Amino acid sequence: MSYLATFLVALFLALPVAPALADQLPQSPLNAAPEAAIVYPKITLFSTSWCPHCKHAKEYFTKKNIPFINRDVEVDTEAMQLLTGKYQSQAVPVIVIGDDEVILRGFNEKKFEDALDKVKKK
Repeated sequence: MSYLATFLVALFLALPVAPALADQLPQSPLNAAPEAAIVYPKITLFSTSWCPHCKHAKEYFTKKNIPFINRDVEVDTEAMQLLTGKYQSQAVPVIVIGDDEVILRGFNEKKFEDALDKVKKK
């Protein structure tokens, strides 16, 4: 029992010293700059709800935190008109990247990343 009492007294006496020692330890600065956010060009995905390639594209964009606008051509008549008129396509997915409108038909991760890099470099 005396060992326990001695230990508790020693612990009690050491407590006021511990906060003083903590002040002497090196600290990381609190005002460290956050990492720069990645800036993406405007990305529009023309899709349907049942298309497996469209689903893959949506999942990929979401997983990579790539912002995109989804235009479901089955419920959005304006999107269908753009798809068939301006972009001359009867199939989905069609992905339009950036102001220069780089157009990808279908979805392939590598081709998308290559096109995205090309648009970002402009």
